[in-house]
Amino acid sequence: MEIVVLDGYTLNPGDMSWDALKSLGNVTVYDRTDAAQTVGRIGDAAVVLTNKVIIGREVMAACKGLRYIGVLATGYNVVDVDAAHELGIIVTNIPAYSTASVAQMVFAHILNVTNSVAQYATEVAGKWTACTDFCYWNTPSVELAGKNMAIVGLGNIGKAVARIAQSFGMNVIAVTSKPQNELPDGVLSVTLDEAFAQADVLSLHCPLTATTRDMINAATLAKMKPSAIVINTGRGPLVNEQDMADALKNGVIAAYGTDVLTVEPARADNPLLLAPRCYITPHIAWASTEARHRLMNIAVENVRQFIAGEDVINKV
Repeated sequence: MEIVVLDGYTLNPGDMSWDALKSLGNVTVYDRTDAAQTVGRIGDAAVVLTNKVIIGREVMAACKGLRYIGVLATGYNVVDVDAAHELGIIVTNIPAYSTASVAQMVFAHILNVTNSVAQYATEVAGKWTACTDFCYWNTPSVELAGKNMAIVGLGNIGKAVARIAQSFGMNVIAVTSKPQNELPDGVLSVTLDEAFAQADVLSLHCPLTATTRDMINAATLAKMKPSAIVINTGRGPLVNEQDMADALKNGVIAAYGTDVLTVEPARADNPLLLAPRCYITPHIAWASTEARHRLMNIAVENVRQFIAGEDVINKV
């Protein structure tokens, strides 16, 4: 069985092994593949794994031996699923592998904002050493207990964030399609407008759709408390980046912490790069060692099930 990995570097930059996948067939791993190389690199392979390399109808039509596309992520918008179904090609994804890691990153961003962790870590040498008091601070420190955590989207990650928020003593409200009687204990269902108005921290965990694109914009930011914090570990386009940058500059919102941008890697002209109180991490919430090992194990098991002729659990 010929197996091709089109962009394996982000999953495994060298600290993991492909041996489990290699036990299933003849494996070729490419660190990165651009659009012009995709068809040639797939060739006659029956199994292809991709993360961000797009596999559309034209690629599928040109690669006659292709029978299986495994997406090395939860989202599978890089694959033309309709075309795959028409051509009898199985598509799989990797659900719920990074829940704990992404939820952890949410609070890394929140605590960085509320406790100014990154700032003070760089000010010990100089400002603290020159201080006459035993302690030094020049920004307020905010206690999370009693604050309102608004979560937009209550899937696996949203629920994990809710649990952590409750452990901090926060009041958790959620914008979700689930009825109140199906929500975790202590989580109150609210409308989106209620979430904007009540949130001390607003965390985005909803899918990107035509409805949710730019859901955070000048109008919705104006509904929020000036002291509120927005956290985005979902999708970059959930937030209108120019509107967010303007809101930060004008004091409409207190801070924005994000692990995702509309265009990645970040463009030099992204307005958020120069916005005050904007904290950007480079799309790494998913990438803990533990989460990547889970991703690898699930990906290999998906391929094994396909080769064995079993019903593939994670089929899209």
